Parts: sequence; C-alpha cells; structure tokens
Amino acid sequence: MKQRVRGAKGEAEVAGYILAGGGSTRFGRDKALVEVGGTPMLERMVELVRGVTKQVKLVAAPGKYSAFGVETIEDQWPGEGPLGGIIMALEDAAKSPGNGEWNLIVSCDMPFLTREWLGFVCERATKSKAQVVLPHSASGPEPLCACWQTAAASKLRSGFERGVRKVTEGIALLRAEVLDEADWKRFDDEGRLFWNMNTAADYEEARRVLEAERR
Repeated sequence: MKQRVRGAKGEAEVAGYILAGGGSTRFGRDKALVEVGGTPMLERMVELVRGVTKQVKLVAAPGKYSAFGVETIEDQWPGEGPLGGIIMALEDAAKSPGNGEWNLIVSCDMPFLTREWLGFVCERATKSKAQVVLPHSASGPEPLCACWQTAAASKLRSGFERGVRKVTEGIALLRAEVLDEADWKRFDDEGRLFWNMNTAADYEEARRVLEAERR
C-alpha cells in the first residue's frame, strides 16, 4: 500500500489512508457515496490517493464500503471526530510490513483535491524533519489533507486518551511543517483545493463547479 516517491534525498515509502468514518449528520446522507462528476466521492478519492500511494486503505465501519474493494481499518472511536481515525491509520501503518515512515491521510469529502497537489505533499513529507506536514489556507490549518509520520501515533494516542479530540490540538503535540499559500496556490488559483462538503448545499455547489469546468 505504498509507492516510491522520488525526491532530493532518494526514495521513500508513503502509505495512503482515507477517512470515511464520519456520520454525515449535517449532510443528511452518506457523503462517501454521493456522486460528483458521475463518480461516487469515495471512488474518486481512492483513485486520487492511489495515484500517489500505489494502494489505499479506508478508516471506516467494517463492511460499510466493501463494494469498493478497498481494505478497511475499523475506526475504534466512531462519532469522536477524525483524530481517532488518524490514530487508527498510523497504528495500522506501524504494524504493516514494509511501510515507510510517512502516511498521506485525507478525508473522503474533498472534491477539489488533485493528484498533482497530493503528490507534492508526499514529496515534501519525504524530505521533512517534522512529524506532520500540512497545508494552511485562509481558513487555517487543513489537517485532513496532510502527511503524518507513523511514529506520531503514540503522542496522538496519549493526547486522545487525555481527552484531546480536535485534530488541531493533536497537531500541537507534534513538530509540524506548514505548506502555505506560496506552496498550494500554483495548484489552485481559485482557492477551492481544501473545500469540503459539510452540507447538501456544499455538494450542489461542488457539482455545479465541476460540471462547469468540464464544459
């Protein structure tokens, strides 16, 4: 479940995980299954992440997305937010033979992510001395489109067991490298790269924009 990513310091292994364990409460239906550009969001994300990580695993309820043919890691803390899913991914990476030290972890509801951007994030991570490499947008940190070091799992779990639930508070426990506007702007002139679908209105807007771009 990894691919060699070439950089100035040679080759490194990056594993890929997609978080699909959320309840989609505000959205009203399963975000992973809605279609964007004629493709279910989860399938879209699997193909994107697979393009820069060879193979992908999901963090989700067991069997929920078996139709997609992707190995699933159970989210042990459903309903507790994405930090628990990130910890599950990193702990799985630690015990998976042949995995390297970096893991690309993304949410399943980001319709404007691109393979080029994700590849850039992976390459920066393989050269980094940090424990997490994540972009910052005008809205702040974007931790659900980031690369995490496998060894960060223990610090994140310790924080989680002390009551930490916000991903940004988990990041505060780690050494972080920030990818700022100068890094991501060349991949996204419109500022949509990190936009996610929290509501049905967000979904309709994403469909409208992507359909317009295809014309």
